[in-house]
This record gives sequence, C-alpha cells and structure tokens, in this order.
Amino acid sequence: MKPSITLSGFLMGECWPLDWLIKPLTLLGFRIYVAWVFFASGLTKIQSWSSTVYLFEDEYNVPLLSPEIAAYLGTAAELILPVLLALGLLTRPAALALFVFNIVAVISYPYLFTIEGAGGFWQHVFWGAMLWTVFVFGPGKFSLDYLLTGRIQARNRHV
Repeated sequence: MKPSITLSGFLMGECWPLDWLIKPLTLLGFRIYVAWVFFASGLTKIQSWSSTVYLFEDEYNVPLLSPEIAAYLGTAAELILPVLLALGLLTRPAALALFVFNIVAVISYPYLFTIEGAGGFWQHVFWGAMLWTVFVFGPGKFSLDYLLTGRIQARNRHV
C-alpha cells in the first residue's frame, strides 16, 4: 500500500515523494556553489600575489597571524578546501574548515560592518549557512565520501 500525502506530513517533510533525490541534490548544489565562490576567490589571489599580500597588510586584520602567513594560509584554504567540498571528499572536515575560514574572513574585514559593505556581510552569512548545512547533514549520496564509505562497509561485511 502506498503512503498517502497528508497536509501535516507535507508540512513536516515526512512524505516528500522525491525525498531520496531532493536532499542529495540540495547538498550537492550547496557544495558546488560554495566551492565555486571560495575557489574563484583563491584564483583571484594567486593572479597577483603582491596585491594579495598588500590586502592582507592593509585591508584585512587577521588576528594572531602575520599578513604574509595569513595570505598564504588563506589562499591555500581557498584553493584546496573547495576542491574537497565539490568532490565530496572529506566533506565534513572541509565544510567545517571553510565555515571557520568564513567567520575569520568576516571578522578580519571591517568593511563588511559598514553600510556599504552590508551586502558582502550577508553573502558570508548565506555561505556560512550552506556550509553549516553540509557539515551537519554530510555530503549526500552524490559524493566520493558516500562511495568510499559504502565500499568500506561492504569490505567489513565480507571480512
């Protein structure tokens, strides 16, 4: 017997007919979008390294790190973590690291707290919400993590 769709089930998300597809596609969309945003930022940074170091010296106020070390670490994070996120490999650690990186970026760039920079602030909030969602719910079925954990579990059953 087919489960029927009720109003309360629909409102509470308990009877979505395509739930098996909606959640993995949503998580994949979040992963790819946020990965693209951060990776594009990293590519911009490596195009002109002297400009990047200048920004870290004069614009960004990264706590506890010298501007040059912050520039290297920030650029590396923006080039490596998004690749892991998009592929769905080590997804939760990558999402958490980018979530923290996103918070540091907001704290370090005072312009985001001005009226002119408010749009940028809300972009970071949006990206943070997407990253937190991926961290909490995992990468979904369309990820290397899903494939690898399935193989590991299958191997453990045969041992």
